[in-house]
Amino acid sequence: MTAKLIRKRERKAEVKARAAEPSSMFKLCRVVGCGKPARAGTGDGLDTRFCRSHSDHFARHGSAYKRSYTAEEITPYRKAALAWLEANADNLWVRNAIDRVGTLYRGAGPHVEAFRLRGLSPDDRARAAWARLRRAKIDPCRVVAAALAVEMIVRDDPQAETKAEFKRVQTAKLVHKMSSGTHKQWRSESGATELHVYPRSRGRVLRHIGRDLELSCELLIQHSSLPVVPLLRPLLA
Repeated sequence: MTAKLIRKRERKAEVKARAAEPSSMFKLCRVVGCGKPARAGTGDGLDTRFCRSHSDHFARHGSAYKRSYTAEEITPYRKAALAWLEANADNLWVRNAIDRVGTLYRGAGPHVEAFRLRGLSPDDRARAAWARLRRAKIDPCRVVAAALAVEMIVRDDPQAETKAEFKRVQTAKLVHKMSSGTHKQWRSESGATELHVYPRSRGRVLRHIGRDLELSCELLIQHSSLPVVPLLRPLLA
């Protein structure tokens, strides 16, 4: 057994022991009106801020209380962002953002099947997502459009969650759907067998994908006047 594997197992056992030992220091979830104890105070985890339900919500959506935008809400912004990018294809900052996403594709390493992600670190899983996008030949312009759409909808939302982590997770969820999963089919005498595996869209993986895309598009967002999508505020309220 290698020293790295030994350290990994020891660390896992240490974290498991700490998570199982409740601490009286963390009594209540930080979400106003919740009233439940934080996970660190129940022996159900190490989260010192939120209860189990709000902790899970935070992992999935990037906010303990704000839900993710629905397809109905975000689609008009994605269409407007993509049309704007195509109309401004010669813009310096547009080209820069698209080229940087292309660099993420090229630097992602070999393609990894979705059913082989188990045991990989969140950073490696994020790179695998970029590799799946590359393999699926997803236009980098569509990826940049997703980032702009989230920036635009947050600006329009009268009850917006403006923290960077929320925007990163919302962008990453859109990109994660583009990368899809692994789909295989085998034929035999008894018929066809299909395998469809989709990676989980939550947790630290989304933070890594969102951070990568944020860095790729930050100059475009800073130096450009993004398109306006009118009459959508009632939908978001």
